[in-house]
Amino acid sequence: MKQQNNGFKIGMIVLFLGLSLWYLFPTLQNYLENRHIESLPESERNTYLGENREKLQRLQEGALSLGLDLQGGMYVTLEVGVEQLLRELAGEYADGALNEVLSEAGRVAAENRTDIIDEFQAAFERRDPNALLSRYYRSDAADITRRSTNEEVIVYLKNQRLSAVERATEIVRTRVDRYGVTEPSILQQGNNRLVVELPGVDDEARVRNLLKGTARLEFRLAADAEELNGAKQRIIEFYMPEQTLEDSLEQPVNPLFEVLDPRGRSSYVFGYAAAEDTGRVNELIFTPEVRDMMPRNTELMWGAEPFAVDRGIELYELIGVRTQIELTGDVIAEARVDFDPTTNAAEVSMTMDSEGSRRWSRITGANIGKPVAIVLDGYVYSYPTVQNRISNGRSSISGIGNVTEAEDLVNILLSGALPAPLDIIEERTVGATLGEASIKAGFYSVLFGLIIVALFMIVYYHAGGGIADLALILNIIFILGILSAFNATLTLPGIAGIVLTIGMAVDANVLIFDRIREELRTGKTLRAAIDNGYSNAMSAIVDANVTTFFVAVILYSFGVGPIKGFAVTLMAGIAASLFSAIIITRVVVDYLTRERTSSVSFG
Repeated sequence: MKQQNNGFKIGMIVLFLGLSLWYLFPTLQNYLENRHIESLPESERNTYLGENREKLQRLQEGALSLGLDLQGGMYVTLEVGVEQLLRELAGEYADGALNEVLSEAGRVAAENRTDIIDEFQAAFERRDPNALLSRYYRSDAADITRRSTNEEVIVYLKNQRLSAVERATEIVRTRVDRYGVTEPSILQQGNNRLVVELPGVDDEARVRNLLKGTARLEFRLAADAEELNGAKQRIIEFYMPEQTLEDSLEQPVNPLFEVLDPRGRSSYVFGYAAAEDTGRVNELIFTPEVRDMMPRNTELMWGAEPFAVDRGIELYELIGVRTQIELTGDVIAEARVDFDPTTNAAEVSMTMDSEGSRRWSRITGANIGKPVAIVLDGYVYSYPTVQNRISNGRSSISGIGNVTEAEDLVNILLSGALPAPLDIIEERTVGATLGEASIKAGFYSVLFGLIIVALFMIVYYHAGGGIADLALILNIIFILGILSAFNATLTLPGIAGIVLTIGMAVDANVLIFDRIREELRTGKTLRAAIDNGYSNAMSAIVDANVTTFFVAVILYSFGVGPIKGFAVTLMAGIAASLFSAIIITRVVVDYLTRERTSSVSFG
């Protein structure tokens, strides 16, 4: 009966060891492949990477994933622009008074680290205790017989914020997945923040644009040429300095002309400026006084890409567009990267759904011979002139820098528009060399811990200690195999979990071997002492490990980032250490003392 039990146990050991090595084999392959690539000269390395791209990607996907702290990459904290969200929820009812209250609430919330919606209610009621927020918002709780109370509106706004954060989380996750990041971590933090960890990412600017892009695609008609030209003349005269006696010998300089050339390629271009001067132009043009000089239905937007380069200086157009949005990106059903047949420049081709196609056909049919501006996130990407009615719902965005930018734009469009702007409030980059140093430090900590524990066990428990050390080595293999099997990510705190598990695994063997020692002192035979030692120590071992396992479950459920990585490794370690202590060491001890009838010393 004992031999049958041991046969089953041996089968379990072989099975689990085989599975662990099976799941770890791609990691070994990936490591050897990377070492081979590093040894190649740079010219051969690029060729090798190009020829074996699919193979290398397959190996990387199957290998044990390393966290941000080990692999290097980006750590970004994003904050949903709740202030802007509240403005947009008010829609056409938003006025100057509401904007002032929102600005005050945003400032106070930032200074005191409080909830901006609560501060918004307080600021609103301070301004006029009798005023109702239902002037701007209507809660879901109200009906046609009464207006919403301020408390009901606040509940509605907080629910809208929660929905916006959840929507933003899903959109960011979709964008990151399309980008191709292995094992990203995207977690909600507090009321309006997202924490994003992107291991292996080194193109900071590209990722920053990918995460922040709101993807607000709009189709607008160009401004009326005569109205725009009249506004331009009024603004130029507004900034024209008065002629004084001192200026009689020289022409006074208009400050607007210093940074903006009022000429344009077409009648709906207000002017153009060098990239370094656009900020100063904004200061002069986007002021309340100048805004009042613009036609009521017109606003100015910068072009997304330079329209020309003069002696190495990029020039950007300031384009007049209608404030009315004719069509939005919600109607886009499909988008892909395409190339202009004439210039071979990258562009994004878009196909609209049935409703979008119908409206696009009406818009283009009514504006033949007029330009339509394609606006994304407040920048004009192109303003093609409508040649004829477009009934198939197709359009394209040109003026894109390169293929990479076009691919990212497709990603953003297909992921959907963010419900509110995302601001990066914290950003950290972990370099590859720092990650490599962390790997070495973690490896040495595990190695030195293992060596010290192994030597102690052999010195103190003699042959029994050697058996425990064998189980300890297999224990580490099982942990890494479990992490690979479940596609978990190994982090620096996870390595700390492995080190802790080494101590817990040894603790189980210490309990067993000390029990065996006690049984031997009472005069029992070695086999009887082993049976009683394992059975008597079992309850203490299970209690200690099970309670620790539940603690790890709690850490995993409520923790974020490094705490979660530590919890995952700890759970895997506890499962592996229990199996090692109860099954592996028992099988080895039984084999040495029963099947060979030899003696094993426990110190």
